[in-house]
Amino acid sequence: MNSDEAILGRCPDCGERIPETWLLVEYEKNDGTDGVWAECPACEDVVAPEESG
Repeated sequence: MNSDEAILGRCPDCGERIPETWLLVEYEKNDGTDGVWAECPACEDVVAPEESG
């Protein structure tokens, strides 16, 4: 993976880093914060990426 590629976060299922290119949907939650759904390139599940820390 290119080190300059933006990361959305990590897959909550397998822990794999999810690049921004795997983004499926961006939306605004009821509380006004932004949410995203992305496909995990490793386990191929659609997930809400967790913040990488």
